[in-house]
Amino acid sequence: MRTTKSLALAMAGLLLATTMAAAQPTEIRIGVALEPPALDPTAGAAEAIDVVVYQNIFEGLTRIDQNGAVQPGLAESWTISEDGLSYRFSLHDGVTFHDGTSFDAEDVKFTFDRLLAEDSVNAQKALYAPITAVTVIDPLTVEFTLSRPDGLFLFNLGRGDAVIVAPESADNNASEPIGTGPFAFLQWDRGSRVILEQYGPYWGDKPSLTKASYVFISDTATMTNALLAGDIDGTNNFAPEALAIFEGNPQFKVLVGSTEGETILATNNRKAPFDNLKVRQAIAHGLDRAEIIEGATYGYGVPIGTHFAPHHPYYLDLTNTYPYDPAAAKALLAEAGFPDGFSATLKLPPVAYARLSGQIIASQLAQVGIKLELINVEWAQWLEDVLTNKDFDLTIVSHVEPFDIGIYANPDYYFGYNNSEVQALNETLNATTDEAQRKALAGEIQTIIARDAVNGYLFELAQTGVWNAKLDGMWPNAPVEGVVLRDIHWTE
Repeated sequence: MRTTKSLALAMAGLLLATTMAAAQPTEIRIGVALEPPALDPTAGAAEAIDVVVYQNIFEGLTRIDQNGAVQPGLAESWTISEDGLSYRFSLHDGVTFHDGTSFDAEDVKFTFDRLLAEDSVNAQKALYAPITAVTVIDPLTVEFTLSRPDGLFLFNLGRGDAVIVAPESADNNASEPIGTGPFAFLQWDRGSRVILEQYGPYWGDKPSLTKASYVFISDTATMTNALLAGDIDGTNNFAPEALAIFEGNPQFKVLVGSTEGETILATNNRKAPFDNLKVRQAIAHGLDRAEIIEGATYGYGVPIGTHFAPHHPYYLDLTNTYPYDPAAAKALLAEAGFPDGFSATLKLPPVAYARLSGQIIASQLAQVGIKLELINVEWAQWLEDVLTNKDFDLTIVSHVEPFDIGIYANPDYYFGYNNSEVQALNETLNATTDEAQRKALAGEIQTIIARDAVNGYLFELAQTGVWNAKLDGMWPNAPVEGVVLRDIHWTE
């Protein structure tokens, strides 16, 4: 009898363990602040698009990993000609789009012919301008011909703007996206959520998740309540001012990493008195980054001294080029002909980091004699006044595009920096594929723009995620836009 009871108990325990194992969740609900305007990353600039679809629904020939490195994607390998003008890609066999149609070299050619067409609406079309031809060698081999060497070519192929689409479905991707990724589009409840489901015939490693919902929650209090109530399982970028609610709570894990968002006090270099180097140097000496970071990011920003992401292997720490020194700032203003300082305007877009930074910077620069009038503007007005018409003195904005130091080689860009040495270095950088040489060139450009105090370099935006403690595999950093699902899984 005792043996029978023991056997029964053992069997009951085994059944319970089996049931618990079977109950391991495979679905996730992710809170995101913004609803995407559409779901085609090749036809829209909004970051919210990539947050949902990048590497989930759509894939490129290459992909960017969480460290910002280039990895094989739909191309399993490639070879580069000695002159750097020809890239031949070998494609994975057996890949299908979510509608069942096959993927091959013709789809690659279609994608880039469409991207480069005169009527293309691709937000980053200029990045792919060096492509002069895309040639189908055979169904699993495609060759790109470039007009000049492009050291960022493989990286740019891994961006959301260059994901591969099919001629059969491309026109409908804005509302019913069809890609080759590990997750297929299931439904879009406008104003509420987008739901993805695991794509069974996926060509690569099968993800642990079977379903993912991106839930749109724009309000911090609502997001907080949704996390605490278990209505969502996490969010990739939570408001830093409310993180204390979750830090130390064993039910959650807080992941703090960096993004590609260089936050700068952008300066109109073409306009007096900011065309005077001594004035820009004075501003640089008048900025207390530690106070700005504490006040505007609640301590989560990373200080920068140039326009480059600190997590990037090319980054130089130039934060001490112009250390906080109000006395030095006043002396430089006097040398520049402004012993009593001057007045200027600071236009602030409608994001918390800009508005908070603006208040702190106005107080700091007032101490050295620069009196700022704060002008709050909406994004549409900022885009028109600052970015398009260059009608501003100072502004604050985060530049979130990866590896965008090349904007300093464009004298027509909104902050109007015109330096022939930087332009030549950038041209060489663009044509260089050797990593050591690229790093050295990028370092030279970083050093020059820091020395010239082109802008006030403040901090790198942090990515502050809050997740259920039983989730793992989320990216702490954001080297590109997106919440990549492939490695996310539930633990015991």
